[in-house]
Parts: sequence; structure tokens; C-alpha cells
Amino acid sequence: MKTKFALLLPLCFATVAAADWPAFLGGASRSDAVSFSPPTTWSATKGVRWQVPLVGHGQSSPIVIGDHVYVTAIDGPMKERNLVSCFDLGSGQQRWQHVSESSLQVKNDVYTSRAAPTPVADAGGVYAFFESGNLIAFDPEGQVRWSRDLLKDYGKYEGRFGLGGSLAQTEDRIFVLADNEGPAYVLALDKVTGETIWKTDRESRTAWSSPMIVPVDGKPQLVVSATGTIDGYAVDSGEQLWSFDEVGGNTVATPIVVGDSQFLIGASPGRNGESSEGSRRSNGLYEINAVDGKFSLTQVWRNEKANSSFGSPVAHSGHAYYANRAGVVYCLDLQTGEAKFTARLADSNWATPIGIGKHVYFFGRGGETTVLEIGPTENIVATNKLWKPEGDGGPGGFNGEIQYGVAAIPDGFIIRTGTKLFRIGE
Repeated sequence: MKTKFALLLPLCFATVAAADWPAFLGGASRSDAVSFSPPTTWSATKGVRWQVPLVGHGQSSPIVIGDHVYVTAIDGPMKERNLVSCFDLGSGQQRWQHVSESSLQVKNDVYTSRAAPTPVADAGGVYAFFESGNLIAFDPEGQVRWSRDLLKDYGKYEGRFGLGGSLAQTEDRIFVLADNEGPAYVLALDKVTGETIWKTDRESRTAWSSPMIVPVDGKPQLVVSATGTIDGYAVDSGEQLWSFDEVGGNTVATPIVVGDSQFLIGASPGRNGESSEGSRRSNGLYEINAVDGKFSLTQVWRNEKANSSFGSPVAHSGHAYYANRAGVVYCLDLQTGEAKFTARLADSNWATPIGIGKHVYFFGRGGETTVLEIGPTENIVATNKLWKPEGDGGPGGFNGEIQYGVAAIPDGFIIRTGTKLFRIGE
């Protein structure tokens, strides 16, 4: 059985199996894996099939193709080294690891991104992008197929906190979003050769969101939500097809595909209340309209109380779920935006929630995952502690282990912290 969104997408999308999780959020927001059956309970001593330490530190999500699990990390006091590692899905044993020199060496600390962009993969291999501008393609056995230094080609990235946008892909190309205070752009590269197919410049800005492929009348568009605009690009040419600027606070969350031409947008005020007015009018459902070959974006509904912080919202089983910085989740009717309930999570979630079957999983920052049963009323099924949280996480809550990213697999999850990789589900 294929996932719901795999059935919806056209053949130009990257060829992957139904059980794969080949990109950030599964690719075309494959958060509703209808054939998967993960557990609802686990702990540090029960329900963990394996866990392995990771060299260096990383904030990207794991991705899965067949029995290959790929993760990225950086290492060194000045982030001197970029690492790509491949693990066996069944045993957790490391298959290979590649270490390369970073083209942008800056202090390795909790306030800058550390291997934040999630790679993409298909049957031909994996494509890893780092905030240093290094982009490397590997075959499944870890042999380098090609590499690019985007800083050398297009200029140095600027900004205090680094780059966060993950890669997106179709069958024959990958897409890079470089939103920063220096040269900003969106870029398409050929998967086989690594050559640039097109490059479209963007206004410089501070943002860490990722591009997403959205089907519009069965054809893909690349949608970007970042710091004051939502923009749509043609995947074949890079032409900007439409832009929507009635938003704010949309610096982190990624557009979440709901169906053909529709997606959710998440936004939140800054820690000091920045963009509070803009974020209130931004969280909601949007639709791409096509009339006589021209495209525009409209807001179908908005909810001024709901917002999402580090994690993006999720659409599942007729509901939209938004989790804010304080760990409060808002359940909304997906068609109308009407609030159904609010619930207090065990912890604020940094990884984007995943909806599967009768449940939605919220992966808390400090290792506590809250499982909600779907429906119009609150029903917390379980709170699972993968490890015991230590203190308050230090300045800004960034210290200690953090559940940064998750990949769904048919019988569980692959969870990644800064320095560890877990397989949940026995």
C-alpha cells in the first residue's frame, strides 16, 4: 500500500518505495503514512530496537531509503568537518561514513546551526547539503559522485545563526534554498551531474524554513515560506509564479501539503514579541489558484490563536495541529480552521509532529514524546521518555540532548538527537 500523498503525486517526483522516508518531513509532506503501524509507547528501556552514537553533532532529520538510514553532522571547534553517515536499518550498524572539509568555518556552539539542512535520497544515492555551502552526492555505498561549493560559486552566506533550509527533490533534480543575510537564492541542480539547471535570486533575509514540493493541478511547484512572503516557483525553469506578502513570523516552519494546491503555513512571534501581529494573521490554510495560466495565492482560513514555533504544523485525518513554543497544541478543523481543543504537551516540540493512523506524535525537545488520539476532543494516549531530561537545557534551552528530527518507518521511528540515533519499535 502506498501512502496517501504518494498516490496523489505525479510521476515526475523522485522514485521511492512506499516505506521510504527520503527527505525532510518525508518529502512531499508524507506525514500521513497510512500503511505504517508504529507503537504508541516506549521508554529508554523498552521499545528501543537499537541506539548508536554519532560522531560530531547534527540537527538535521534522518532519512531512510530501503535498509539505508542517512544522517549528517559537523565536527570540530570551528565546524571544520562535514560528515555524512549511513547506518543499517535493521541492526544500526554503520555502513559507511564520509568526512570532508567545510568551506565555511565558524565557531561550533549552540547558537549557530549545526548540520541543520536535511539531505534527500532516492534509489541512486543521497544528496547532502551543509550550511557551509558544501553539497555532495553519494551512491548508496558511500562513493562520491560529485560535489559543489556553493559559496565559491555564488558568494558567502551571512548571518549570526547559520542556515537551516533542507533540500527538496523531484525525480531528476534537487533544490537548494539559501535564505540568509548575504546572497540569497533558490537553486535547482541536476542529480546526475550536479550542474546548475537554474538559479533564481531572492531578497536577503533571515530564515531557516525549507522548500516544499506542492502539486498544483497535478504538476509540481516549489513553495517557500520565509520571513514576510510565501513564494511559488516553477520547478522546470525557476520562474517565480506568484508571491504573497500578507504574512509575518514565518521564519522556521515549512509549508505542509494538505492536498492538490493546498498547504498549511506556520508562524510565531519572536522571543521578544517580534512579528506578533504578522504571525497572528499567518497561521492557516492556503490555496494556489490557477486562472488562464496565471497563479495566485489565497488564504482559505486563519486561526489567530494557534501558532507553531520550531516544528511545522501537521495535517492529519481532517484536522490541523499547531504546537507553540510553550508546548501547547491547538487542534483545528482542517476545512474551516475552527478550534476543536487545546492540550498541554509534555514538552515543547522542535521536530515536526507526525500523524499516522489514529494518532499524532509530538516529539518533545527533551526526549518526551506525547501521543494524541485523533478526534475533536483531547485524548493523550501516552507520554514516552526516551531519556531523562537534565535541567532546563541551559541558555535558551539549547544544551543537552534534543530530539531534532524524525523519520517514520513501517513499524516505528528513527529519531535523531544531536549526538545519537535511535530506532523505535521492536
